[in-house]
Amino acid sequence: MNFWLVKSEPDVYGWAHFTAQGRAVWDGVRNYQARNNLSAMRLGDQVLFYHSVSKPAVVGLATVVREAYPDPTVTETPNRWVAVELEPVMAFEQPVTLAQIKAEPMLATIALIRQSRLSVMPIRPDEFELLLKLSDT
Repeated sequence: MNFWLVKSEPDVYGWAHFTAQGRAVWDGVRNYQARNNLSAMRLGDQVLFYHSVSKPAVVGLATVVREAYPDPTVTETPNRWVAVELEPVMAFEQPVTLAQIKAEPMLATIALIRQSRLSVMPIRPDEFELLLKLSDT
């Protein structure tokens, strides 16, 4: 199993939207590294849901329920972009803020800090476990 983090602006598509929908097509990603990360996702992989921009924090946990397929929002040919489908698993008891993440020495090399503009990134198992612990989940 692999672990990932996806970022979304809460005012555009936040955790509340995601859970109300019950399943999301994670599409519209237009960065090659993020696309490669989407392509590497496998059924059952665990995905941390991060609210970016306003009140940045990891707010919940999702799972991959459909592996990469051609992004349905693409109109050009050939289609270089992919989408995956995610389902919510649980909201965090306590969101883990960006300030908490930056203050935690064990998270000093987390992709969220090193590549802050990337919207889909891998998370190491030890980072994943620590984020769950910090969330009281």
